[in-house]
Amino acid sequence: MKRTTTKKLCGLLAATAIGVTIATAADKAGGVTSHSQGLHGYIGFGIEKLPPQGGYTAGMGFYAAVWPLVDQPLANFQIGLPSCWILPDNSDNKDQPLAPEGTRARKWKERGPTWSSVFQTVEGGLGYWAGNHFRYGPPKFSMNATPQCYDYEVGSPGWSFFYSNEALPDNRLGIAQLSNRLLIPPDALPFQGHPNGEFLGYTWMSLPFTDPTTGDPPTGDQSWTCFLSAANFKGPIAYYIPETWSKIGKLFNSPFIYGRGLDARPGHMGGGAMEINTVPRFDVTDTHGTTYSKLPKLQWPVDADGRAYLVQDVTYYSKAALYEDFKSWRDGGPACSGRFGDKGAWRPKLNTRTTRYDQAGKKMTGVERAFDTRIFDGNVWGLQWSANNHLAAKGFFPQYYKHVGEERVAIGAAEVPAETKLHAQEFKLATPGKPYTSPATGAWTQPGAKLGPFKVRLTDGSSVTYSWYRFVDQPSFQQYNWNAGKKAQLQAFVEKLHAQWTMDRDYMAPPTRGKLVALDPALLVTPPRGLEIGYVPIVTRQERADDKTK
Repeated sequence: MKRTTTKKLCGLLAATAIGVTIATAADKAGGVTSHSQGLHGYIGFGIEKLPPQGGYTAGMGFYAAVWPLVDQPLANFQIGLPSCWILPDNSDNKDQPLAPEGTRARKWKERGPTWSSVFQTVEGGLGYWAGNHFRYGPPKFSMNATPQCYDYEVGSPGWSFFYSNEALPDNRLGIAQLSNRLLIPPDALPFQGHPNGEFLGYTWMSLPFTDPTTGDPPTGDQSWTCFLSAANFKGPIAYYIPETWSKIGKLFNSPFIYGRGLDARPGHMGGGAMEINTVPRFDVTDTHGTTYSKLPKLQWPVDADGRAYLVQDVTYYSKAALYEDFKSWRDGGPACSGRFGDKGAWRPKLNTRTTRYDQAGKKMTGVERAFDTRIFDGNVWGLQWSANNHLAAKGFFPQYYKHVGEERVAIGAAEVPAETKLHAQEFKLATPGKPYTSPATGAWTQPGAKLGPFKVRLTDGSSVTYSWYRFVDQPSFQQYNWNAGKKAQLQAFVEKLHAQWTMDRDYMAPPTRGKLVALDPALLVTPPRGLEIGYVPIVTRQERADDKTK
């Protein structure tokens, strides 16, 4: 897939940024040593070529399976469940740099001469991140994006994705909370109970909440909005403010970048993948000098025939699906239902290929004898386990590897010598992290909240503090000197949206198979009396539920 190299770099940066790459560590028991870089690869799907006509560049979505990839919350572990990536389409630019001098990505010379693959991305989805503070077993959902050549990242209305305990600086906030019924905590959205293959629908849709501007910098009207479809919540939850993408041109005095961000350009969207990135491992050498490795137990939900259904109903959208009706409603036309229209939807035929895996850069072989990727009937992407293999039980990734020259060969547990004591080694469990905090100054207090604070306890063992802000008074908007008329127009429109776009009806088409997963019910809140429309619940802190730190 075209996006594989981009995502690989993203994953490596994530691991480096939070300091989880552990060189050969102690943990010695019978010569066993612990390491990171146990497994890397992209289990993914591609799509047929987009039609030349149709403009299916305004949105993308699908239903992805939700399940506990690991049976315990592991430390130093990062794997994404099926997710997608959206980049601004700058295919017309063949030689001009999009990453200005001074940005982080500009140092990556191999991405030249345009640096288009590391300019801006939306890449959120389901997964486990090495920086998560509150692990609880199942995965979480996050809205991750990189607005400025990987100088910083945005993952929620207040924070980057798990890199810092402190909220982003006021001038780097990028997400506007839209839902008045759902909390968006900095450690991402947890799920109810023990999901095991139920589906979460999510779609990124470009919508015009505001008009384009011709100022400095010029800014488009594309607000990339995240819609969810779960058993207990449906609808848009938040969007990236267009200025989040356009301001890099002014900041670096680079007029060439004007009009080339995700605020103005069509979205370039390929297939999707599970990114396997930060995985711990144990190594041990037996008395004959042969080295063996052990990985954590990785599991998938499979049926009696060894099939794991991971992604279905992949759909790409043009502006005819929602953008046009949405803009008409905003400008005084008839109300828009919010349901994505079939006239602007395209459902491509999926394709896939055998995944290439590596361990610390060394090729891994034999995994495909246990399972391989498949496109099942109904255009569903997933995995198929072999009927007869000794490497792993159905639904499990092979855990053990023999080092043979420059390769890491998958073997069954019975092939690992007992003398190595490798079978008994247990991987380090994650512990709760420090609280996420927000400042008591700046955009968070001027003009500030209308009501609060309130607290709820989530299923991940954390406590979330939040307050109710008038929509245009939330922190992310305060960095922009918008006039009173623009703010009043946006506020009035969001009040219409709150009144008519309820969380109990479909926006995405329902899944063609399976059941919907449920979000943690504690995330669902009811606006206080008098604040039913036009106000949103902004999370200001997240900490251990029993943490008394102030």
